[in-house]
Amino acid sequence: MMDRGATGADFDVVTGAFGYIGRYIARVLLERGRAVMTLTGHPGRPNSFGSAVRVAPFNFDSPDLLAASLRGATTLYNTYWVRFERGATTFARAVENSRVLVRAAQQAGVRRLVHISITNPTADSPLPYFHGKALVEDFIAASGVSYAIVRPTVVFGREDILINNIAWLLRRMPIFAVPYRGDYCLQPVFVEDLARIAVSAAEDSQNMVIDAVGPEVLRFDELVRRIAQVVGSRARILHVPPGLALAVSRMIGWFVGDVILTRDELSGLMDELLLSHRPPTGTTRFTRWLADHADQLGRRYASELRRHFGRSATPK
Repeated sequence: MMDRGATGADFDVVTGAFGYIGRYIARVLLERGRAVMTLTGHPGRPNSFGSAVRVAPFNFDSPDLLAASLRGATTLYNTYWVRFERGATTFARAVENSRVLVRAAQQAGVRRLVHISITNPTADSPLPYFHGKALVEDFIAASGVSYAIVRPTVVFGREDILINNIAWLLRRMPIFAVPYRGDYCLQPVFVEDLARIAVSAAEDSQNMVIDAVGPEVLRFDELVRRIAQVVGSRARILHVPPGLALAVSRMIGWFVGDVILTRDELSGLMDELLLSHRPPTGTTRFTRWLADHADQLGRRYASELRRHFGRSATPK
């Protein structure tokens, strides 16, 4: 299988196959007998796939080299993005890097681009995450490359950060602060469902935009209380002003050496941008998955900074 990919013929590229969503997309592709290469910003990290997945750096600063690494690829699955700004890592840079990647795919003759976006992005959004996602979507749509834009909401699974860290806090803290009334809704999607949706979208030839969403809609307060119940938490769940919730998250973030929650993330959550108004495309119910994985959930803190910036972030 890897011989075909090594000669530049009939292989797929997944950005970030050593990360979260990209890892599951790569697994689905390998299960279907595809040759896979990953583009990564951390080419020196251990390759859990071994020889089954080839590795190349992003090379955003060398577009010709990036295009050369894509030459012969059938489909590019793009999961590249940033959750928040840090140092030289900005949303503006993420948008420009994404444009470089799309241009490289054009130059390399990639047949299909499957782009992982987010639900409800708009170019006029005051939230840089959603604004930037919309700019990238518009660039892809105008690129001339056959595309599928897949828009997930909150993605849950074994390696997820948000749900795991809510459980971690509920296991250890006497109080859990829910911003405002907690009556804003979200619609979690299972990471394996998202991967299957993405790979299926590559098999079509039509340009499309798909919401990747699960079958359950939950209020945030309900989601927290369900997690608390399955992990046996005795934490008191309090509704607090959003500003106080952010202050608490910053304090805990200092303690664990990580970013727990940003103001923009809270705004997007409270504005229900993580809720779709289309029929569900995923089949896995969050509440059932939660009950099945309660013993493992929240046992260890999952660090965003360690995952994406290589920093140690163990609780002090």
